[in-house]
Amino acid sequence: MEKLLPLLFGLIMALAACKPNPSGTKPAPLPYYTKAISFLDRHNDSAFYYFNKSANLSKDSLQIGVAYNYMAIIQSDAGDYFGAQESLLQSLKYLDTANIKDHSCLASDYNELGLTSFRLRNYDTAIPYFDQAIRFSAIPSYRLIFLNNKALAYQEKGSYTQALPLYQEIIKQVKAPDTYARILTNLATTRWLQTPSFNAAPDLLKALNIRLKENDTWGENSSYSHIANYYTKSRPDSAYFYASRMYQIALRLHSPDDQLIALKKLVEVGPAAKSRTYFSSYIKLNDSIQSERNAAKNQFALIRYNSEKNKSDALRLEKDNVLARYQIIKQQVAIGCIILVVAILGVLLFFWIKKRKRQQTLATQNAVQETQRKASKKVHDTLANDIYRVMKKIQQDKTLGIDWLLDDIEDIYHRARDVSYDLQYGQEENFHQKINELLITFATDETKILLVGNSNELWRKVNTVNRYELKYILQELMVNMQKHSQARNVVVKFEELEGHCRITYIDDGIGMPDSAVRKNGLTNTGNRIKAMKGTFIFGSGPVQGLEIQISFPID
Repeated sequence: MEKLLPLLFGLIMALAACKPNPSGTKPAPLPYYTKAISFLDRHNDSAFYYFNKSANLSKDSLQIGVAYNYMAIIQSDAGDYFGAQESLLQSLKYLDTANIKDHSCLASDYNELGLTSFRLRNYDTAIPYFDQAIRFSAIPSYRLIFLNNKALAYQEKGSYTQALPLYQEIIKQVKAPDTYARILTNLATTRWLQTPSFNAAPDLLKALNIRLKENDTWGENSSYSHIANYYTKSRPDSAYFYASRMYQIALRLHSPDDQLIALKKLVEVGPAAKSRTYFSSYIKLNDSIQSERNAAKNQFALIRYNSEKNKSDALRLEKDNVLARYQIIKQQVAIGCIILVVAILGVLLFFWIKKRKRQQTLATQNAVQETQRKASKKVHDTLANDIYRVMKKIQQDKTLGIDWLLDDIEDIYHRARDVSYDLQYGQEENFHQKINELLITFATDETKILLVGNSNELWRKVNTVNRYELKYILQELMVNMQKHSQARNVVVKFEELEGHCRITYIDDGIGMPDSAVRKNGLTNTGNRIKAMKGTFIFGSGPVQGLEIQISFPID
């Protein structure tokens, strides 16, 4: 591919530019460095290992910078672009911009940072790096390579007006046929991308012929890629021909990335009968490449990790003998302080819980006594007097009808029931079981009742007065359900939310009109909940039926 080939070429040239040239004042390369060079391009994982050792052991800052530069290039070739950037930033730390001997390696570092950013599609980041590479490069041919990389970044970004002048400047200066063919291809492609009506075929074919004549296999591969792209829409048959040639060349070059590009083109422009085969090959190859690159990334990370671990282990061993006694004393003091603090907090917590429990018990007793006093007074002031009045009237008037007697007795019954609601009882354990027994008694073959969240832990947080208020409230809801709702399913959900107890009643019955609400005990229910400083929301269910939501603060 034309866009990647100059990058690869620039990378190779940058390698040459970054090799140190030790003088008499500089120490000779370490054996690890020499060994790393011998493995380069044959066993890059071994090369990376020895470059890393060289970087850790060398005393020469330039040699360290060069070692990190090589490590970055190996990582970048394996697709580990972020790892490569990390190594390049490490390399820059050991180079001096004021020292001309470091400039070649600086140029290579910045060019490689530009390439990794380019491959990560961060084109705006890549361009300033290529500018820095040009700044530190003293060799004209290398400057042209970096300038070409910058133009490629503009081209890929879609800034064709910035890319074209750069290519035009480069093509005037190149002399080598293979380099001329490369720039000519880039220039023609950029013109076509800027102006789709531009006829790029003559220049693209001219560049291909130069490469065939020069036996430039990588360049031939690139030309086929660009020509296939150019003919994709206008001449699909020609695009298919050149994509097939590119795939054959990529196989010969053992370039999996170029094989992927060719297969993608073949899927797009190839015959429908073969597209499935090309696509299958593409998926298989892509998975293989990703697996290989992930393995390489892990291998590089492991080498760096082990190296750093060995250094840190050595430093830690040096400190361990000095700090051992201090750490033991520090731990003993810390443990003693923790025990003391825990003991103090435990004592304070014990007395606080005891005091709170005593206050809660007293408050509950006072509430029960007050309720009983009110109920007793109400019985004395109302029911007893009414019963006495009825008795006297029966004694005095023998002609009274049975209807009058039934009406008065029913009125007295309702008053007695209201008074009974006000009576409260003492603390009971397992209150949730009583609620469960109360509600389940209303279940029938036609009506299913489901309870959610009815736990003893929740009821323990509700004071005794509110417990029994809720008992009668729930009983009233279930009575109304049986009388009016015709529900087949009833759900009662108990939950604690932000310091409140919320009870949600939902059934799938026929609902309840306002007239029914006024006729049954739900009005009294609302008054009871209001006395508990709670809320009572009455309405239709999510789909049909009735939904009632009760919420009140937990003491």
